[in-house]
Amino acid sequence: MAGTGGGPLAGVLVADFSRILAGPYATMLLADLGAEVVKVEGPQGDDTRTWMPPTRGETSTYYLGINRGKRSIALDLRDPDDVGLARELARRADVVIENLRPGGMTKYGLDFDSVSATNPGVVYASISGFGSGKGAHVPGYDLMVQAISGLMDLTGDPDGPPYRAGISVFDVMAGNHAVIGILAALRHRDATGDGQHVEVNLLSSALTGLVNHSSAWVAGGVVPHRMGNAHPSVFPYEPLETADDDLIVTAANDGQFRKLCEVLGLEGVADDERFARNADRTKNRDELRPILVGKLKEKTAVEWFDLLVAAGVPCGPIQSIDGGFAMAERFGLEPVVEVGEGDRAVPTTRHPIRFSQTPAVYELPPPELDEHGAELRTWLSADGASGATGDGRE
Repeated sequence: MAGTGGGPLAGVLVADFSRILAGPYATMLLADLGAEVVKVEGPQGDDTRTWMPPTRGETSTYYLGINRGKRSIALDLRDPDDVGLARELARRADVVIENLRPGGMTKYGLDFDSVSATNPGVVYASISGFGSGKGAHVPGYDLMVQAISGLMDLTGDPDGPPYRAGISVFDVMAGNHAVIGILAALRHRDATGDGQHVEVNLLSSALTGLVNHSSAWVAGGVVPHRMGNAHPSVFPYEPLETADDDLIVTAANDGQFRKLCEVLGLEGVADDERFARNADRTKNRDELRPILVGKLKEKTAVEWFDLLVAAGVPCGPIQSIDGGFAMAERFGLEPVVEVGEGDRAVPTTRHPIRFSQTPAVYELPPPELDEHGAELRTWLSADGASGATGDGRE
């Protein structure tokens, strides 16, 4: 069952019992790094296969975006034979990952205690909405966590309603945290031989991800409030009008602000006692904003972008996602990679990490449901397979 090799996680077998976003995103990242990922789906497939439009052909682009690099097997865990195959996969795996409601794997004999009894070196990762304790009974969906955590209360115009983020930000964050936990646990296993249970929940990911706002409450007793696109502690750090589109200007320290004033031709403004320090600018933002905008309206957002970046002032035009990919191309980031060949070739977003010695691999396109089922069933039914440290994956 080994892949073609390559990547820093080559030789690591991942049994992926997760679905929708947080778990599949995590396992896709692991596959990019060379892990052999077996995606276990129910007979109807991952929910995101049906989340459309948009589509590529007849396939959901949502599904395509988070499932490259995996092999798919459809197992009905209500069927004793299929449960047996699932348990055998977990016995052989280096990593098991699941995101059912806490306790949901127990009835199948696929919970951490059951799996580790036959596979003591397993790194078993569970992703939930609110942890395995008192919040275990609460379903975990990103939008719920955006609401409960305070993110929605912080997002939107000061006098308007709360808004969700444009993506399932905490699903993605929890997926990344799961990868960090898995890699740390693999390091521990390599040193000691012992596996362990890694638990990630969306609410904890959200609270750490709210960073300065969380600290405002925890360390300062301050409940932050909604400020639209403004920053509570820095100015300018928001969209400002130009001759056409708004431009994000993030002059986050006194030196950057002085350079901004020089490029805009605002002599003396950086020395004005109302604006000399960041605390002054934040306090007097309503006085400073029209001064900056008056000059910014003399050129377009893209013209100012080139001039300001050349001077060392962070800024950026507000664009749709096609513009974001175009900008990445302009900077030589090669944001799109093609996975698969012929009719199966799919353009996907490049893995975000670059390695000088062990680059990411893009071996398999997102699998069709049960695409590798026959191959995997034969392999899992074979006699003489070894445990999680590797000889049974041939």
